[in-house]
Amino acid sequence: MGDYFERKLDDKRRLTIPAELRSEFAQGAVLTRGYKNYLHLYPRSVWDELVEPALQGNILDEETADKNVQLRTGKVECQIDAKQGRVQLPQHLLDYAQIGRDVVAVRAGKYWRLMAA
Repeated sequence: MGDYFERKLDDKRRLTIPAELRSEFAQGAVLTRGYKNYLHLYPRSVWDELVEPALQGNILDEETADKNVQLRTGKVECQIDAKQGRVQLPQHLLDYAQIGRDVVAVRAGKYWRLMAA
């Protein structure tokens, strides 16, 4: 189960993170657009330690600028609900990824890719 899960969003667009994965998000989560029709869900620690430094490349480098635009457009920082392990997915990100109610989450290294089921 550790690398894949499927869930239905509740009426408030909340995604329940499996109990065994919640410790990854103890410091919070960062949601961003992916490179195609999916979302990235990063543990806050991974965003701070790996993604943010990678986005700080040469200020005049077009590739670095494109990555910043891609990952920062619509970026949301949030906390996982400690009681039920849920994170709310903003409608604008769900629209971008064409996610309705059913979500598939697949581990992509140190972050998660969220896609429509």
